[in-house]
Amino acid sequence: MASTGNLSEEQVHCSICLDVFTNPVSIPCGHNFCQSCIVGYWKTSSLYQCPMCKKTFHKRPDISVNTVLREIAEQFKEIRIRGVEGKEVLCDACLGEGRPKAIKSCVVCLTSYCEEHLKSHAARFTKHKLMEPVANMEDRMCPKHERLLELFCKKDQTCVCVLCTETEHRMHYTVPVEREWTEKKAQLKRTEIDIQQMIQDRMKKVEEIKHSVELNKASAQREIEESMQVFSELVRSIQRTQAELVLDIEEKQRQTERRAGGLITELEQEIAELRRRNTGLENVAQTDHIHFLKKFPALSTPPSVKDWSNTSVPTDMCVGMIRRSVSKLEATFNEMTDKLTESEMKKIQKYTVDVTLDPDTANPWLQLSQDRRQVRHLGAWQDLPDHPDRFDTVVIVLGREGFTSGRHYWEVQVGEKDDWYLGVAKSSVNRKGRISVSTTQGYWALARKKGQGYRVSTSPPLLLPLDPKLKQIGVYVDYDEGQVSFYDIRAQTHIYTLKDTFTEKILPFFYLYCCDKSSDTIMICPVNGKSLTKQS
Repeated sequence: MASTGNLSEEQVHCSICLDVFTNPVSIPCGHNFCQSCIVGYWKTSSLYQCPMCKKTFHKRPDISVNTVLREIAEQFKEIRIRGVEGKEVLCDACLGEGRPKAIKSCVVCLTSYCEEHLKSHAARFTKHKLMEPVANMEDRMCPKHERLLELFCKKDQTCVCVLCTETEHRMHYTVPVEREWTEKKAQLKRTEIDIQQMIQDRMKKVEEIKHSVELNKASAQREIEESMQVFSELVRSIQRTQAELVLDIEEKQRQTERRAGGLITELEQEIAELRRRNTGLENVAQTDHIHFLKKFPALSTPPSVKDWSNTSVPTDMCVGMIRRSVSKLEATFNEMTDKLTESEMKKIQKYTVDVTLDPDTANPWLQLSQDRRQVRHLGAWQDLPDHPDRFDTVVIVLGREGFTSGRHYWEVQVGEKDDWYLGVAKSSVNRKGRISVSTTQGYWALARKKGQGYRVSTSPPLLLPLDPKLKQIGVYVDYDEGQVSFYDIRAQTHIYTLKDTFTEKILPFFYLYCCDKSSDTIMICPVNGKSLTKQS
């Protein structure tokens, strides 16, 4: 008997088909069978029972592929195939080496005969059944009755002999092994076709992923080139502004020098005049009495000169110039940011998804439209079933479709509503009682609070100075990157991006805080006037 390591081929035999496992599966009691064998066994029985230990299950138990056992079984099959290919059935009646090939095997004697010994056997045992020569005749015989395994029990999914149908397999539905073999071969062919299709699908997916990688590579290169252009333009703008600032500062400095030079010249002229006056005073002081008294009236009056007490040359002529130059760059940055946001929004629209509302989650104060894309605060309590997913206290409704990977985008029209939250929430958020909408509680949202403006659901909330009033909002979710972004559709501007790590399914969510205007409706609207389509 073939073996691998410490295992024998018998240990990897299915107890139903009595052959090496094909796609072995385990059932809850721990026993292993070929998948098709156990499934076929349960189809022929009214009970879900283990053929080995006879343990009965109330419903069809889950089965799981035993990958380790499958690999071992495949190894035994390869050993068997190699053994069969290199071996032919020889006559059991001949002695010594060089025995001839057998041409028939007797199912009664369990012996294979060459042409010469077959003649003598036929003469003695005319009623013995013969078959094509096979090795290991014992494997084809019933170990209990020593009869050929000619039948297959559908209920117990095992090969049996004729006497078995009169004992433990009495009243069981049996068919000739050839017929069951034909059916199983057909089933195997169908499985083979299915597996081949699965292989083709996966090969196609591999090519699709490879193609996506190439597109991603090309996209990344375009992004790099675009970023180089953008930042080069920014650098040029900064350098240009800096050069202009330097020229302005130098011109200011030259103006200061010219003004200071003029002041110095004027002061030096006055100093010269005063020195002359002072010399005249000194000369008069030395004259006789009569001459002094005659000159005194003209010299005693101070000369008419400029008051220089408030005149100065500032040492910091460039106060505020740098700030004003930098502030000029703000317009350039804003213009460039607007262009980039416009391009960004065109890209994210490729990930538009069809978001619909889940009525099983809607608070009884909320009324959904028939198409499940609009919601309004009804202003009255509705008598709805107490579904475990329903929000019983807070006026929230969740989207029906959730996300566990990928990128997703949708747009929401909030109209004139003054109190709302919108964004995404973890599927496991609490649905009952009071709720705090924040990232720490599993909500990533933008909100408008009446009298308090706009905010995002950080902890604590972050106020946003938004103007004018938002009418239509785009929501973009990148699950793998862990970001939720909000956009003003009319202004084509980015509002805010929340970043986190998602570990479970997230769902679109809407919170209509109060009913001051019960007729106001929040609506999931088409993107760019197009109907919403599901993106893969």
